[in-house]
Amino acid sequence: MTAISQVAYDVVALDRPDAAPDAPSDAQPVAYARITLDAPRRRNALSLALLDELRAALDRAAHDDVRAVVLAASGSAFCSGADLTEALADGMSVSARRLAEVLRDLLALPKPVVARVHGPVRAGGIGLVAACDVAVSADQITYAFTEARLALAPAVISLAVLPRMTPRAASRTFLTGAPFTAAEAADWGLVTKAVPLDDLDAEVDAVLRGLAAGDPQGLAATKALLNADTLTRFDAQVDDVVDASARLFASEPARAAMEKLLAR
Repeated sequence: MTAISQVAYDVVALDRPDAAPDAPSDAQPVAYARITLDAPRRRNALSLALLDELRAALDRAAHDDVRAVVLAASGSAFCSGADLTEALADGMSVSARRLAEVLRDLLALPKPVVARVHGPVRAGGIGLVAACDVAVSADQITYAFTEARLALAPAVISLAVLPRMTPRAASRTFLTGAPFTAAEAADWGLVTKAVPLDDLDAEVDAVLRGLAAGDPQGLAATKALLNADTLTRFDAQVDDVVDASARLFASEPARAAMEKLLAR
């Protein structure tokens, strides 16, 4: 039986950048890659298969002739976090490592990545948003670090999240697990801007037009400069947080909490 793809990949042409009104009329459109999490029935949970496909899509984007990447999702949610059914059955040793690799790929990709966040984001999904260079969020959605309520910790994703959020906001949201709004996420540095859902695509397009005005070499060098400190910290701590995540997921309190949640 052929496996159903959980990540879609498209190359999309963008109109000439409005940042260059004097561009010649025959200027070629600039392309960007659109990567879509496409497991809506599971609320785009971060299964090992989805993470593997996402890594492959990011690698493809790195080598395609595109100026930028948009990370989007299908269905009602952007991402619900770890696949808890899979975690209970198989543990998280491999998936925690793969999530870390995906986050690093996003941070190190030599092309800017723009998150288009249309629906709720939980736990590990917030790591994906944080690892993107620009994140545009619909303003009616919520975010939540639910790990502590499940006897877990946002260990792996902390490597991408903590450089973005203010320390006080991170403490409150990590420890309480309470949902917070897109406006709060923007105020705290987790997302770039929160806009009405009807304006989401227009805002993402505006960011893409700005990126399209940049030279590929300049964009790559600037992104490397912006993320250098984060990647240094990432590489120094990744083994410890991956091990910590795997241990927590395997613990009896966490397994009991996940089983209770899945039984609802």
